[in-house]
Amino acid sequence: MTQNQISIPKNKLWLAAIKPPMYSVAIMPIWVGSAVAFAETKILNPTIFSIFIAAAILILAWENISNDVFDAETGIDKNKHHSLVNLTGNKQLMFWLGNICLGSGLLGIIAIALLQQDPTVIGIILLCCGLGYMYQGPPFRLGYQGLGEILCFFAFGPLGTSAAYYSQTQTWSITNLAASVIVGIVTSLVLFCSHFHQVKDDIAAGKRSPIVRLGTQTGAKVLVWFTASIYPFNLLFVLLGIFPVWTLLSWVSLPFAFKLCRHVLENHNQPDKVSNCKFIAVAVHFWSCLLLGVGFVLG
Repeated sequence: MTQNQISIPKNKLWLAAIKPPMYSVAIMPIWVGSAVAFAETKILNPTIFSIFIAAAILILAWENISNDVFDAETGIDKNKHHSLVNLTGNKQLMFWLGNICLGSGLLGIIAIALLQQDPTVIGIILLCCGLGYMYQGPPFRLGYQGLGEILCFFAFGPLGTSAAYYSQTQTWSITNLAASVIVGIVTSLVLFCSHFHQVKDDIAAGKRSPIVRLGTQTGAKVLVWFTASIYPFNLLFVLLGIFPVWTLLSWVSLPFAFKLCRHVLENHNQPDKVSNCKFIAVAVHFWSCLLLGVGFVLG
């Protein structure tokens, strides 16, 4: 145990390892997809919705735990005191705990398929899980090649949101696909922000994250465009008549978006100061997606 690790209270390390705010990333695709389904059918199956939320949280827990396990194999997390593997000192335990979360989550998805008598949702979620494994798991480790944001966009955007919509309607929707673009972008934003404070460790481990490839200064500028794109997309879909005007409520998240961009532009090359930017990105994600879904329900 290092001196830095001793100085940080154990409960804070565990809280940082579990990352409770991050689980909104699992919930929001289900919320938005189900909200679009309700807007179009005026029907919501609360049992399926609740099972899907629980399953999504468990599957994301698997993703987070397995990422710590796979990162322990490459040594990239040697300075990450809140890694679950570093905290427990038991990589094998974490590996199996992650698999238990995955299996439990998939049981929930199977339950939805049985209720619907339709296996489509299982196929979509298995594809999402496959993308999640390819992000960090051997031999792929596509996150190490800078492709994580693309995988994240599809898993949490078009695939995750469509699975939620289908679980309620057993059909597809252009409106839901448009909404999934916004969900995918704002979810990838969270992952993009997680790289700024890890550049030194990423380079040492051979991880070519987008910020390693671009540099922190250019990455900060890309972040601004990345974040800003959410709002014109929303407005465009309203003007085209695809979204109800109430979905413009998601613009209430703009103060968080401004805070995020300003914070990263000012501190992009200062790891200690920029390390919290992913949590500001989570706030952008949470409020923009929550209010987007509310807009569909009201519309």
